[in-house]
Amino acid sequence: MISASARLLRLVALLAARPSWTCGELADRMAVAERTVRRDIAKLRELGYAVESDPGPWGGYRLRAGARVPPLILDDEEALAVAVGMREAALSGALGGNQAALSALLKLRQVLPRRIAERMGEMDATFVHTPRSDEPQIPAGLLLELATACRRGERARLSYRDWEGRATVRDVDPYRLVHAERRWYFVARDVTQAQWRTFRADRVERLQPTGQLVELIDPPDPALLVSRSVATGPYPLHATIRLPMPMDRALRLIPSSVGAHRPDGPDATIVDIGGPDAEGLAGYLLSLATPLHVLSPEVVRQALLRRIQELFEHNANGQLPIEATPPGGTTRPSETGIPFGQSLEGQ
Repeated sequence: MISASARLLRLVALLAARPSWTCGELADRMAVAERTVRRDIAKLRELGYAVESDPGPWGGYRLRAGARVPPLILDDEEALAVAVGMREAALSGALGGNQAALSALLKLRQVLPRRIAERMGEMDATFVHTPRSDEPQIPAGLLLELATACRRGERARLSYRDWEGRATVRDVDPYRLVHAERRWYFVARDVTQAQWRTFRADRVERLQPTGQLVELIDPPDPALLVSRSVATGPYPLHATIRLPMPMDRALRLIPSSVGAHRPDGPDATIVDIGGPDAEGLAGYLLSLATPLHVLSPEVVRQALLRRIQELFEHNANGQLPIEATPPGGTTRPSETGIPFGQSLEGQ
């Protein structure tokens, strides 16, 4: 005789297998009395399953969508298909900046039977995710390790290689994973420097738990931290400008991968932008073709004024105008070797 919990799981699987069952059919399939079926149906309803019934001797039971998510019963092939789908959603960022697919995949992998987990591992070893030309390749297993570290609240030893190829090992307190601009970022507190940092997930070589539990005090907004790091982190010069437009319009003009935005009232936005030098920043600002005010530094404001004056003089004399820096960046070499507009954060 099977246990009550196993019987309930069997009943859910039967209800999901076809549109309707009579009480007698369910009793025959489960080798129990019809009274037991009715009692189990009532229990399923208590658990959140929306089981409908039609009265009369020929009435039946059917499963419809409920108001909340009850336990879900999957067979081997269904569980594998769901795991593969969530894996691809996590790798591609198809669901945007949230971690829903990655979190669900983490939970599912923890409860998968060994036979299914082994098949998933075999598929991980053979599947190839083809990213865009500027999208880094990140193993699904690495994302799961980082997500697990964030959930555990446990200090870890991070082996990391920065944008210059320098390898470092440091102790970190993991906090969040953030998906932005087709990349995954690992947000953690650098224990030695006592600072919150962002790390490109594709540059993480290893993350080893130390077993030391930590309590994070006043953690930052992870999305805002990543946005600022992407926009200004690697550059030697930073400018702050004011745009006379709401933040939603400012974000369309200057994407979050280029600037860190904050509202300045309902009709204006302050944006921090990083660049290789004053001339490069001035060229980019000029290419925006919109009114703006350079708040700081003075060297960028003067460079922009020179560019505008040169453009005016060239047009006044009938000469060809100077070429402004395109919004996507410039290939002009800089002292740092960092192309303007390219994200090299997480150093």
